[in-house]
Amino acid sequence: MPRSLRKGPYVYYKLQRKVDAMNESGKKNVIKTWSRSSMVTPDFLGLTIAVHNGKQFIPVFITEDMVGHKLGEFAPTRTFHGHPEKTATREAPKKPGM
Repeated sequence: MPRSLRKGPYVYYKLQRKVDAMNESGKKNVIKTWSRSSMVTPDFLGLTIAVHNGKQFIPVFITEDMVGHKLGEFAPTRTFHGHPEKTATREAPKKPGM
């Protein structure tokens, strides 16, 4: 369910301050954040934000297609190792008369 348009997008205030400072200075340093629930706004374009996935920071370069999505969508928290292989099962002995 989307957030109310009256309220606007949620962006963690400390992250927003860092993005604003980065845009004013013109530097392109990596910004680390734990705020996976913050929404990507047009201010973030061209910046690299390192999003925490619970274990490490995943660097995410923000492009135009990402605006409107949450930062956590670009840093998966779970690693899929594949389905386990099926082991060879022995056949059960057949009953006589069947």
